[in-house]
Amino acid sequence: MTRMLQCGVSSSQDVDSHLQELHDLVKKTENKKVMKRLSRIFKAIGDEKRLSILRLINNREMCVCEIMAALDLTQPTASHHLGILERSGLAQERREGRWVFYSVASPLIINLLEAAEEISSSAI
Repeated sequence: MTRMLQCGVSSSQDVDSHLQELHDLVKKTENKKVMKRLSRIFKAIGDEKRLSILRLINNREMCVCEIMAALDLTQPTASHHLGILERSGLAQERREGRWVFYSVASPLIINLLEAAEEISSSAI
């Protein structure tokens, strides 16, 4: 590891000091709880079907049967994807009798997706 740090660092004492600065920087900039939540969110939106579901339920609240019909999914598959979206905090449910309706948990989620879409189109 010291060999990698030698770029721009003259002595072994400087390398040790530089390494400590890097470790301190990680501690200062990384919050493990936040990183875990972000990881869960990015894993949840890392699936095309879940992205489609988010776009649908952003337009209006939908029950599972509507999502199934719109995306040609089976009930277990739709419920699986909705569960992941809900556990990650991206979707929320509202119960009305025996019906469960889903919507996007926050407009910020759609902002995130739109920003990702812009990044994607400018990277090509």
